Amino acid sequence: MPVPFIVPAYAAILALIYIILAIRIMNLRGSAKAAVGTGGNIRLERAIRAHGNFAEYVPLALILLSAMQMQRNSIYVLHILCIILVLGRVIHAFGISQENEKFVFRATGMSLTFLVLIVASVAVLWDYVLIART
Repeated sequence: MPVPFIVPAYAAILALIYIILAIRIMNLRGSAKAAVGTGGNIRLERAIRAHGNFAEYVPLALILLSAMQMQRNSIYVLHILCIILVLGRVIHAFGISQENEKFVFRATGMSLTFLVLIVASVAVLWDYVLIART
């Protein structure tokens, strides 16, 4: 069985984005002088939610994408889904971080993320059904 390399590479990219989002929170906490909570700072509140939302969705997507890779799905499909996930998370983080938010960024980011979760879920279940029937 070939060594999985596609999803781990994108996981590393997503981890770096996660760190960037965390550093942004640390910087905003310093300027807002809010060690815990938001201190009423809207920018900090939005940064915390961008980071939290990222942490809520990315792990499940990576688990499903890893399962697809283990099931030997097309490398092209895996690359496309991983790229869509990265784009979706970046677009969402940008959208939710804006004080004068343009909801289209947030909605687009979530739609792309949901697309990856749905396609990966269906692919994993489809492979399971095909294997279970044999």
